[in-house]
Amino acid sequence: MGRFDLPRTTFSSVSLPSIFQNSLPRFSTISNAKEQFNTLCSKGHIKEAFDCFASEIWAEPSLFSNLLQACIPTKSVSLAKQLHSLILTSGCFKDKFISNHLLNLYSKLGEIQHAVTLFDRMPRRNFMSCNIMIKAYLEMGNLESAKKLFDEMPDRNVATWNAMVTGLIKFEMNEESVLLFSRMNELGFMPDEYSLGSVLRGCAHLRALIAGEQVHAYVIKCGFELNMVVGCSLAHMYMKAGSLRDGERIIKWMPSCNLVAWNTLMAGKAQNGYSEGVMDQYYMMRMAGFRPDRITFVSVISSCSELAILGQGKQIHAEAIKAGACSIVSVVSSLVSMYSRCGCLQDSIKAFMECEERDVVLWSSMIAAYGFHGQGDQAIKLFHEMERESLPGNEVTFLSLLYACSHSGLKEKGLDFFDMMVEKYGLKARLEHYTCVVDLLGRSGCLEEAEAMIRSMPVRADAIIWKTLLSACKIHKNAEMARRVAEEVLRIDPQDSASYVLLASVHASAKRWQNVSEVRRAMKERMVKKEPGISWVEVKNQVHQFRMGDECHPKYAEINLYLEELTSEMKMRGYVPDTSSVLHDMDNEEKEYNLTHHSEKLAIAFALMSTPEGVPIRVMKNLRVCGDCHVAIKYISEIKKSEIIVRDSSRFHHFKNGACSCGDYW
Repeated sequence: MGRFDLPRTTFSSVSLPSIFQNSLPRFSTISNAKEQFNTLCSKGHIKEAFDCFASEIWAEPSLFSNLLQACIPTKSVSLAKQLHSLILTSGCFKDKFISNHLLNLYSKLGEIQHAVTLFDRMPRRNFMSCNIMIKAYLEMGNLESAKKLFDEMPDRNVATWNAMVTGLIKFEMNEESVLLFSRMNELGFMPDEYSLGSVLRGCAHLRALIAGEQVHAYVIKCGFELNMVVGCSLAHMYMKAGSLRDGERIIKWMPSCNLVAWNTLMAGKAQNGYSEGVMDQYYMMRMAGFRPDRITFVSVISSCSELAILGQGKQIHAEAIKAGACSIVSVVSSLVSMYSRCGCLQDSIKAFMECEERDVVLWSSMIAAYGFHGQGDQAIKLFHEMERESLPGNEVTFLSLLYACSHSGLKEKGLDFFDMMVEKYGLKARLEHYTCVVDLLGRSGCLEEAEAMIRSMPVRADAIIWKTLLSACKIHKNAEMARRVAEEVLRIDPQDSASYVLLASVHASAKRWQNVSEVRRAMKERMVKKEPGISWVEVKNQVHQFRMGDECHPKYAEINLYLEELTSEMKMRGYVPDTSSVLHDMDNEEKEYNLTHHSEKLAIAFALMSTPEGVPIRVMKNLRVCGDCHVAIKYISEIKKSEIIVRDSSRFHHFKNGACSCGDYW
């Protein structure tokens, strides 16, 4: 006897399961009873619904489908089994409509084995039976069984094709999904909004603009260009592929704009680096009367993170709390990253600790936060705690760990984690992982070993990994290797200004002004422009931006005078400007003036002038802090008794009482 087979009995001999006992009063007419039955089912009152219609249900067994549908929200497996027993007893199991509802119930409850057993024993199947099973297999992560059933089906309908196209997207098999959609079209199946939405998501993941444009043409041909689901998927595809303007145009053409459309637009701007545009769209959305959801908050908080605008970030955090979104893990992960990138590591820790349900993304975000602030030991400790929670790390987790080790001088531990990632966890090292290891070796002075790794790794090197090694050559003043490595970078990207600057800096450190001139001449001939150093600071919820030599700030004269006085006091305490970092052959006085007016010093001076004493100062910079500024800020923190937090392109520096959290290792 099978799992669900009951002895053959008549209804009068069946003892009803306890949940269905205790009858309610009968209704005067069948129509009233049916109406009450449907109302009770819709409200989830399954026991009462059965009781009030127990005698008639055998005459009209199709009503079992209402009971089965009502069971889904309860998530009760025992209730599903009791109904299954009654269906078998009633003899209406042969009705494929009822069997499909029972099959759907088991699949929705995650009882895949019960669903498989039921499917195998179904005397009659149809499209719906197979479609339910395909979706169930895909939900449970069993792609092979879903594909096998799909291939074995003699006939398929649009829902079948939709399920497989969507399933392949879920498993990140985007190319296969696009090809399957193409095959579906060739066989004459007319796609609906779900299949079009799915294939557009596949094109977006692949950043396949040409394929996406072809699907767009098909969307117009099918008359779906004004459909909200398809329109948002189209906009997402264009923006993900880097065509922000086309994505915005799609949204503007839509007859109405809902929250999904607003979220699509904000996510697209965030992905394309228009963080300020995200903030503008957010406030426009609120003015239009829409309430943000978790997707909105993730985009907006991430933009606050990129802009390092702590004041607005805290306001958005308050709005997320009010909306009840701060228990959502993805929102908490964004908050951890935002506070970290704004220099508030303690707030990141607080957000992390207050979250009860933590996934691998949240753990990885917190590990990255520790690494970004140079606390490698804390990052490692957190990873071991994550292991004790039996939560395996993924590629992002190990990338964060390697980064943390690199910026804390933990060479041996970093190499151990790289081996662990491949050997213990079976993860494939990506180019980003190799770049972190090269950085780890380069900072530790193992330049030859780092170069050997680049030349022997199984993935093709890009300009970034070579530039990472070039930066290490500058730190360790290895001019010979720097020239060789710079050639590799410029072969891949001849317009990379940072490589020219790094190479010139290596020569300048050795006072090889002829070589510096050659590098500058090459930049001029190839029309390569050096990226200007920009620093910004938030004061009273307003962001102030500074560049070296830029005199447009309304308080520039006051800032200049303040810096002169500050520099004099620093020199009295032993500060000596490091003129070796100036890439021009000029006299020392000019070099000192040049150093004094670096963008981060201007920003710090303005912040000190504009904020009360003792308030931490947070400055962001788009480039790496130079050696002279690093020394100078240590003196300033001691003189002014202030904590100065500087985020450069590499990491955070916390200056306090004349010392930096990086231990002069950055």
